[in-house]
Amino acid sequence: MHATTVAVDLAKSVFQIAVADDNWKVVEQHRLTRSQFERWFGNREVALVIMEACGSAHHWGRRLRERGIEVKLLPAAYIRAYVKRNKTDRADACALLEAARCADIVPVRVKSVEQQALQGLHRIRSLWMTTRTSRINALRGFCREFGEEIPQGARTGVEAISRVLADPHSPVPSLIRETMRLLVEEIRLLEQRIAQLERELTEVARHSPACTHLMSVPGIGLLTATAMVAATGGNVTHFKDARHFASWFGITPKEYSSGNNRKLGRISKRGDRYLRMLLTHGARAVLRAAALARSAGRNLDGLRLWATEIQARANHNKAACALANKLARICFAVLRDHAPYGNPQPCPMKKLERTAFAIAA
Repeated sequence: MHATTVAVDLAKSVFQIAVADDNWKVVEQHRLTRSQFERWFGNREVALVIMEACGSAHHWGRRLRERGIEVKLLPAAYIRAYVKRNKTDRADACALLEAARCADIVPVRVKSVEQQALQGLHRIRSLWMTTRTSRINALRGFCREFGEEIPQGARTGVEAISRVLADPHSPVPSLIRETMRLLVEEIRLLEQRIAQLERELTEVARHSPACTHLMSVPGIGLLTATAMVAATGGNVTHFKDARHFASWFGITPKEYSSGNNRKLGRISKRGDRYLRMLLTHGARAVLRAAALARSAGRNLDGLRLWATEIQARANHNKAACALANKLARICFAVLRDHAPYGNPQPCPMKKLERTAFAIAA
């Protein structure tokens, strides 16, 4: 059997396949188990496999590429519009064929094993941080119920809770005191694990030129640099320009326009939520450092001066979002030119991108 294109609707154990000919007409469909799916391509001549960029898609993309088959991963959000009538596995597979014919849909790059492993480290750290925060909040609530007020701050709060539990004359009942101590021990253990994971990320960044270049940008630290390299592989050539790179994080304005009326609203908040959060926190740190430098009478560079001017005429949150957008564009230039911030490489580009590295005074 010779086929040119195969659309695959992925699942945990059931795979729906739609086979199309040269004219994109569906000639056969199959519902396969996991083992059958792996054997199905053994005696087939397939030129292109189309899949939705969802769970396990990158794994199967790598496996199929090892067989010499071209793989195209399409964003899941764009496939739903091509589903006809009721949503079924067969309809989803056919929708993938229709969506693949749309030239405006940019495929998702297949991630390497190293990229997914690095992303996994960030996800594990986020889970541990969430668990740690929930444990601290629970202990705060228990202490408040017994009349003990705990100061703000994670580290300060845990130390204050430990002192309360160690004091035999504190109002915390003995019935719950030992269990609360176990929660404090759990928090300490999580902090040790988080510190160990961050040391592993530091080692990864030390051997990655892309991470080193990114960390030269103001507001870009260890977490943002390694997370961005994990998401992009350190290569941004598949992005049209810096604005498209910033919109990939969801920090460009959401537009609702018609005719001569153009309306730009709040940021779209589409794309990678984790990276958008890191960029926004980095922007807030830059604004905070700029405020401290100005109060100390020190001169500000061009980037921080621009951000503080926006903050003065708008507000802090808008300035943080605008600066996060600017940082994303600078990161694009850094990854594109393989050079640290402040050392641009000569190449033809738009005026905005030409001056990305010359923002600093």
